Amino acid sequence: MARLIQALGLRMSVIPLVLVLAGCTAAPIGVGVNDPIEEQNRSTHAINRSLDRAFVGPASQGYGTIIPKPVRKGVSNFASNLNLPGQVLNNILQFRIEDAGHNTFRFLVNTTFGFGGLLDVATDAGLENRFTDFGETLHVWGAPEGAYLELPLVGPSTERHAAGRVVDLLLNPLNFGTEGALRAAGTGASVAARFGDRYQYSDLVDSVLYESADSYAQAQLLYLQNRRFTLSRGEQADFEDPYEEVFGDE
Repeated sequence: MARLIQALGLRMSVIPLVLVLAGCTAAPIGVGVNDPIEEQNRSTHAINRSLDRAFVGPASQGYGTIIPKPVRKGVSNFASNLNLPGQVLNNILQFRIEDAGHNTFRFLVNTTFGFGGLLDVATDAGLENRFTDFGETLHVWGAPEGAYLELPLVGPSTERHAAGRVVDLLLNPLNFGTEGALRAAGTGASVAARFGDRYQYSDLVDSVLYESADSYAQAQLLYLQNRRFTLSRGEQADFEDPYEEVFGDE
């Protein structure tokens, strides 16, 4: 944990400098596994696994069983829509202006015609979510991937991605520009959406956590492959999305 705090502090302190140097070349896509604190990561993984077995897994099954699928989908859409302003800011910081306009238009369409984002009418209109985060922004600015980390409750990450998660909370104007019922609704929707994801992909998650010979190594491999595939944006043909056959176009 000390290493994580140190990494976050370092990255937060250099953000103003990186803003000036934002024209730098993107960092190379990581290769191999950089896991200097494996023992600590494995301990955190064991805690996360126990929490999933005792609470998260059963709660997600209850959520998925009791709540009808259209309602779950609406909650997920609403939570995703609330994250779009932060993604637009990241698009701008990455100098991907076309993506920023695309995601802005998506937000306006779903907010206006999708009842605040409960319905995803934008995707049907060809405005799919071009997801991004501040971890990708740091990658575009040239920040290295850093060491692999297993975060409490969150799960697999890297030093760069972990720093990005913190900044994303601060970047999204809806996290500090709203209050009262709307903020509570947004927080509740985000939590419910995570339970919905755990329920939707329960077969994959259960297979990794409880059926593989080494759940830590398996989760690590899947995370790194998927994250690197996402950051490559299809430019590196030797990367394959390990979730494609499982998730499809969901």
